[in-house]
Amino acid sequence: MKPFFELRMYQVLPGKLNDWLSFMERVVIPFQVAHGMVIHGSFVLDSTDEFMLKDGNRVMESTKDGNTYVWIRRFENEDQKKKLYAAVYESKEWVEKIGPQVGQLIDRNSIVVHNLSTTALSVMK
Repeated sequence: MKPFFELRMYQVLPGKLNDWLSFMERVVIPFQVAHGMVIHGSFVLDSTDEFMLKDGNRVMESTKDGNTYVWIRRFENEDQKKKLYAAVYESKEWVEKIGPQVGQLIDRNSIVVHNLSTTALSVMK
């Protein structure tokens, strides 16, 4: 299997976005990188544009967000992903310290993970 990406999306609890961003940048990302994770980007979803045909006209409807956090991680293959998941999510520090704080900032039931393969012209490889 060739390298692939995870596009991870979380709903941040109301009023917790700044706390979440600070926690991700101070704690989660450095911790995961130290354990071998490759993180390509970290984002806040500001809005979503949807395109459709209405009465024969192409229209765009935008929905503001600001409470969805998105990040992208890269893996060499599925085996590496399993090893890195174990190294991070089964570690004592994650289980006892970091994980409980995550649950105070995001809705864990909202987590969506898309596994993506790049196409030939993709800049990200």
